[in-house]
Amino acid sequence: MPTEVVHVLGAGGHCRVVIDALLCCGWLPSAIRVRDDRAVLAGSRLLGCVVYSPTRPGIPLSGKVHAAVGAGAIRESLLASSGLERTDWLVVLHPRASVAASATVGEGSFVAAQAVVGPCSRIGAGTIVNHGAVVDHDCLVGEFCHVAPVASLGGGVHIGRGVLIGAGARILPEVTIGDGAIIGAGAVVVANVPPGQTWQGVPARPSHKGQ
Repeated sequence: MPTEVVHVLGAGGHCRVVIDALLCCGWLPSAIRVRDDRAVLAGSRLLGCVVYSPTRPGIPLSGKVHAAVGAGAIRESLLASSGLERTDWLVVLHPRASVAASATVGEGSFVAAQAVVGPCSRIGAGTIVNHGAVVDHDCLVGEFCHVAPVASLGGGVHIGRGVLIGAGARILPEVTIGDGAIIGAGAVVVANVPPGQTWQGVPARPSHKGQ
């Protein structure tokens, strides 16, 4: 049973998912301190865990920290401003996730129930692999990405930094997705996606404003 304190940053919907995983991993509610800037939430409870406000208290945090918000840029900002070293960014793996022994999961990342991270894949720091998502063998997923529920990456896919793979999207093997790209829900990506672009559809194509 973990004995340290973990500060879970953000008290929204994804926070509930993270708390559930922590409880399943043996953390006690008293050791899970939820932090959120919405003062109205202070003193309330999420799944039995007390919410504190603000997110960044006047004194340095101690223990472990995990940013439990969906947006990668916000996760990065919260972790960077926590005052804790990367070695204190807690990796949360749900007991019902499947992570290959040869795979690596970076600091502060989250792998949800029924998600799969295949052999020799690497997940960057601060990344979410959400419920039922599949990261097949030999994939490289950059820092602060979000692989949304039931999305799948074929073998050898490379995902840049800060990428969002929408729910149910399919990325075919060996495809590369550039930094900051967004893949729409349900898209099927068969070609490389340049950095910063939004692609959607089947097969996926660039999305243009006004169309």
